Amino acid sequence: MSNQLERIKELVELRAKARMGGGEKAIEKQHARGKYTARERIDMLLDEGSFEEMDMFKLHRCTNFGMEKKQYLGDGVVTGSGTIDGRLVYVFAQDFTVNGGSLSETMAEKICKVMDQAMKMGAPCIGINDSGGARIQEGINALGGYANIFQRNIEASGVIPQISGIFGPCAGGAVYSPALTDFILMMENTSYMFLTGPKVVKTVTGEDVSQEDLGGASVHASKSGVTHFTAETEEEAMQMLRTLIGYIPQNNMEEAPRVACEDPIDRLEDFLNEIIPDNPNQAYDMYEVIGAIVDNGEFFEVQPDYAKNIIVGFARFNGQSVGVIANQPKCYAGVLDCNASRKGARFVRFCDAFNIPLVTLVDVPGFLPGTGQEYNAVILHGAKLLYAYGEATVPKVTVTLRKSYGGSHIVMSCKQLRGDINYAWPSAEIAVMGASGAVAVLYAKGAKEAEDPKAFLEEKEAEYNKLFTNPYQAAKYGYIDDVIEPRNTRFRVIRALAQLQTKKLLNPVKKHGNIPL
Repeated sequence: MSNQLERIKELVELRAKARMGGGEKAIEKQHARGKYTARERIDMLLDEGSFEEMDMFKLHRCTNFGMEKKQYLGDGVVTGSGTIDGRLVYVFAQDFTVNGGSLSETMAEKICKVMDQAMKMGAPCIGINDSGGARIQEGINALGGYANIFQRNIEASGVIPQISGIFGPCAGGAVYSPALTDFILMMENTSYMFLTGPKVVKTVTGEDVSQEDLGGASVHASKSGVTHFTAETEEEAMQMLRTLIGYIPQNNMEEAPRVACEDPIDRLEDFLNEIIPDNPNQAYDMYEVIGAIVDNGEFFEVQPDYAKNIIVGFARFNGQSVGVIANQPKCYAGVLDCNASRKGARFVRFCDAFNIPLVTLVDVPGFLPGTGQEYNAVILHGAKLLYAYGEATVPKVTVTLRKSYGGSHIVMSCKQLRGDINYAWPSAEIAVMGASGAVAVLYAKGAKEAEDPKAFLEEKEAEYNKLFTNPYQAAKYGYIDDVIEPRNTRFRVIRALAQLQTKKLLNPVKKHGNIPL
């Protein structure tokens, strides 16, 4: 065999060795936990045969604590590029079979390289996390590695989409990289995120808590709002990531891909004419409205289990990707609170950063009152939503279905916050407050003097409703552009978005604003 062939044979063997990660036993252990390996995950995520690997032969340089004997090609992370539905993405996947996926200096270099490349090419970066945290044997070098990754997360924010998949442990400083990215997906039962584990919590606070209850997927999906999506299986998770990528552009200079739309743009939905109950205190399901007006009834919801009084997610109108924000009357009557405001604001800012138009469906009676809200800074959180909408320069279409009262009317993309096209249904009630509240303030003295205060207030309430709880007062001042027939909403929204395609709006030049955090 010639010298050249010998070298080629060596290369083939090294590649085969690298692909085995931590070895057969470690891979079997990973499978026994119900988890796939880093390479298997990448194969599931990307188009078949599209993966181009980088730094396959990289090795760590640590000799502390006998680490020179634990050398594995690739050093615990698989990095490279590939395509999703033919579109370029960059990806890194931590390999738990190699030193528990712990982060070394060289592993951080690999991740930083792929992130730098993603920025250079203007393509999304997807990180798959499955790691025991910083490699203790490397001390400060491992911490420095994390800091280098965080800095790149910060610089890439709003420039390229960044998505994190948590497919195993993610603890300590490691959680901050996903927290800096645009979207987080967590695996149910096999993943967790927390700063300090159950043992430390027990030592410091005396609390007994399991890993799952402290930082499992269900906790972060419903209580903290840290994660945006959860999945039961890794196959489902990868499909969700592929779907998400389909709704968003490659970078902040491009638009999301358009898809062919066979759903008629002028499709009428007669049931929308009757969906609003006669009783103003009765709920209806906003999901039915969204499903009726978007292409093929397809809605990809973000944070479905968190702050359910507001709904956010992606849909398409005539093949164009849009961000939908909608109050949900079925939950707390659709009021805004701290969590709903934060959830809505962050989604609005993502869409604005990546040129995705906003469609807002309004039915909001106000902000949730009470000490719980005030002490948790509802003023600041409500201001976040206000700021996000006011700052956004993408096309903004607002449809008011029913209630739109007081401060909550303003923060839900009203005309004065540079809403481009603001529609209302005939059932819309745009006022400072609801009739009963308004009458109680306006006619308090008259009610005291009246023979029958209850009848007096009811009469005044009916008068108030006739005069003010309708869309025409707002339309009279141009705060509503048109009052539309509910069944025609899909067509009117599509036409509005078509009209706004060439919108150009620049905010005043500044380093950055000071959003109320």
